[in-house]
Amino acid sequence: MMKDFSKVTVILRGYNYDETKTVMEALVQSNIRAVEITLNTDGALETIEKISKEYADRVSIGAGTVKNLDDAKKAIKAGATFILTPIVVEKEVINECKKNNVLCVIGAMSPTEVWWCYENGADIVKVFPAKDCGITYIKDIKAPLGNIPIMAVGGVSKHNAKEFMNNGADYLGIGSSLFDKKDILNKNIGNLVKTLKELEKEID
Repeated sequence: MMKDFSKVTVILRGYNYDETKTVMEALVQSNIRAVEITLNTDGALETIEKISKEYADRVSIGAGTVKNLDDAKKAIKAGATFILTPIVVEKEVINECKKNNVLCVIGAMSPTEVWWCYENGADIVKVFPAKDCGITYIKDIKAPLGNIPIMAVGGVSKHNAKEFMNNGADYLGIGSSLFDKKDILNKNIGNLVKTLKELEKEID
């Protein structure tokens, strides 16, 4: 599961089902094949359920802003194949993911938190907010901690994506600032695909 996981996850916060579907139509025409639908979005679970039925064979559908076991259970039931947390969560969340063969990306910031998450079974440790920690932060903490799989999230854009990858990030989570919101509202799939291709070129 890990080896097939997309290097980039597109984070959709506050997007309704129709807007999410528009983004999905662009994603399937790119090599970026993971999307995170955050649970603090209205109707998130329903959107995850619908989008999973339509696109799960082509794109990894994840639930973001998972903060506890209850969130994780609901997200998994809705069809999420991976979850992301903004914080260090109780080990039960990780256990629940393992039990259901769901990939878990657990949020951390300090070296102690990063190590705890990894030691307790996180598939990927999400360093958040990555930009505030500094571009070289991930490389710096990997020096003593070893090559833990890390996703940089928070302030990552197509302009600094390559820099993060060159400084130790194995994965990136990029928010909706990636797209021009007008392209989503107008269902301009062509422009959305162009944006994704530009990002791909940056991190190749």
